[in-house]
Amino acid sequence: MEIGFIGLGKMGMNMVTRLRRGQHRVVVYDRATELIKQAEQQGCVGATSLADLASKLAAPRTVWIMVPSGAPTEDTIRQMAALLAAGDAIVDGGNTRFHDDLRRHAELKAKGLHYVDAGTSGGVWGLANGYCLMVGGDRAVVERLSPVLTTLAPPNGWAYVGGPGAGHYVKMVHNGIEYSMMQGYAEGFELMAKSGYDLDLARIADLWMQGSVVRSWLLELAAAALKEDPKLEKLKGFVQDSGEGRWMIQEAIDKDVPVPTLTMALFTRFRSRQEQSFAEKMLAALRNAFGGHAVRR
Repeated sequence: MEIGFIGLGKMGMNMVTRLRRGQHRVVVYDRATELIKQAEQQGCVGATSLADLASKLAAPRTVWIMVPSGAPTEDTIRQMAALLAAGDAIVDGGNTRFHDDLRRHAELKAKGLHYVDAGTSGGVWGLANGYCLMVGGDRAVVERLSPVLTTLAPPNGWAYVGGPGAGHYVKMVHNGIEYSMMQGYAEGFELMAKSGYDLDLARIADLWMQGSVVRSWLLELAAAALKEDPKLEKLKGFVQDSGEGRWMIQEAIDKDVPVPTLTMALFTRFRSRQEQSFAEKMLAALRNAFGGHAVRR
């Protein structure tokens, strides 16, 4: 199959490499010319602009966009839509809030264009292991893309999950669960690190991978991180979030669904970014005020 691909970052470059290994014709564009050259070495066809990319594809054209969420994705879709014709399709493979998918689908449909939202999981390991793809949009258009999706995914690793926005909705929930799982592991390993026993945490993580009910790929990654840096001394406990956890909490509020585990996991990430928490200073001030408890200046 033939496909255009915009965005050659860590995931994008691995995805086009995997597509070339599957013998697809891939026309690529990125603002960084050195990344285009790198993709060309994998057998991709480089484009000098979005217009050039569109001109190098045969109708009906499909363009996969893999750029940062928010304004970069929005701008790229808008520019690309002006260059495509009725029957062509745009795929957003990044992390997008599903409300935006619904709006984009309607806007592009009015122009005769198709829109597909593909929640993509696999990170930097996707080149070797494949990407889990949660795909939303019009079923007929998704089926048209099945050769590409099958190449990108491991066996049984992609699914059509529903209409416009459904792919990113499922990916949002996926990432919310991921937040909660990571927080559970983090708390457990911290307790073991402070247990007073001389515990080999990397060995324990490996042990739990052997038939334990808490085994997972995240635990496997934890074992690898602990083998490299047993006390995690090379890291700062500063944890960002990319938005999906916030979106899921807002959706849960809208649907009256309790998600306390995710909420605490996200709020813990907020706390991790504070060198000096005002709330904790307030706690210290109040203990000092009502009980005369000592404070640290």
